[in-house]
Amino acid sequence: MTVDQDKLMAFIGRFAGDLGATMAAGSVVVGHRLGLYRALAEGPATPEQLAERAGCSPRYIAEWLRGQAAGGYVGYDPATGTFALDEEQAFALADPAGPVYLPGAFVLALGALKAEPEITESFRTGAGFGWNEQDTDVFDGCELFFRPGYLANLVSSWIPALDGVEDKLRAGARVADVGTGLGASAVLMAQAYPESTISGSDYHDGSIEQARKRAADAGVGNRATFEVASAQAFTGSGYDLVTTFDCLHDMGDPPGAARHIREALAPDGTWLIVEPAATDTVEGNLNPVGRIYYTFSTFLCVPNALSQPGGYSLGAQAGEEAVRRITTGAGFTRFRRVAETPFNNVYEARP
Repeated sequence: MTVDQDKLMAFIGRFAGDLGATMAAGSVVVGHRLGLYRALAEGPATPEQLAERAGCSPRYIAEWLRGQAAGGYVGYDPATGTFALDEEQAFALADPAGPVYLPGAFVLALGALKAEPEITESFRTGAGFGWNEQDTDVFDGCELFFRPGYLANLVSSWIPALDGVEDKLRAGARVADVGTGLGASAVLMAQAYPESTISGSDYHDGSIEQARKRAADAGVGNRATFEVASAQAFTGSGYDLVTTFDCLHDMGDPPGAARHIREALAPDGTWLIVEPAATDTVEGNLNPVGRIYYTFSTFLCVPNALSQPGGYSLGAQAGEEAVRRITTGAGFTRFRRVAETPFNNVYEARP
């Protein structure tokens, strides 16, 4: 074997970056759980000053800050020995309720990796591993990761892009939020459209329990209600809008879900489908976002789909054409992409 030393060193450099990022994920989650980014957003600080703000050990904070600075997540001033967040870092790291909150993705990632032994065994056997079997950090991290995108886009751009839906919601519409998870999307819609009612459903009873609590805490528990039910069996009919947020590709039977959604819609109803950003080809997804989604899909999406009846495992990078085939096969005659972000494609399907 003849090894090109330059190519080898370039590959080792890539490995070093990946290894550092893998370990740094734990540090980001520590910063999330302890409020270290929020404390640092108050102003530049030495390790001792930040430790006092956050109520933590200075020695641990010193090592944490140095690693964060090495990764470019915080800045360092050697003249003063202080660390700081610039405006962009603070925007992305210090506000869990904001339109961007990157630590949530690392909560999700570390939660997913806890199932590595089970997923490794699934590689051998082909068996599935259900969403309900995952660590609780998967549920919390999923909401932390996706909710900021919904907060930034759902009411301001995605719903207005749908044909006539915003007017219906303002006047008072019936909405089914299928695969609602912890209810972030349902609560956002209930808050934005006080005349409308939202019926959320998810097959995971633990998520539904949390969704009910989130809706009550937000003061919309009387208009955002939740049930434990699969996408193929949620109750109700005559819905003006059915929504599926980042979940269709996780299902073992997405055609069955699409047929049930078609039956549950009013004659002039709309299905809003939000899915991970992807092209229809493997080569089109060989980029940083595609890498994120393919890897999450290996640990979460494909195992969950294979744990359910139906025979499908679309994965998080299925692409637009796969979603179109699901909708047209269920009797929808109109399908179009209405919006996109770096992480999501948004589709409208109508009877």
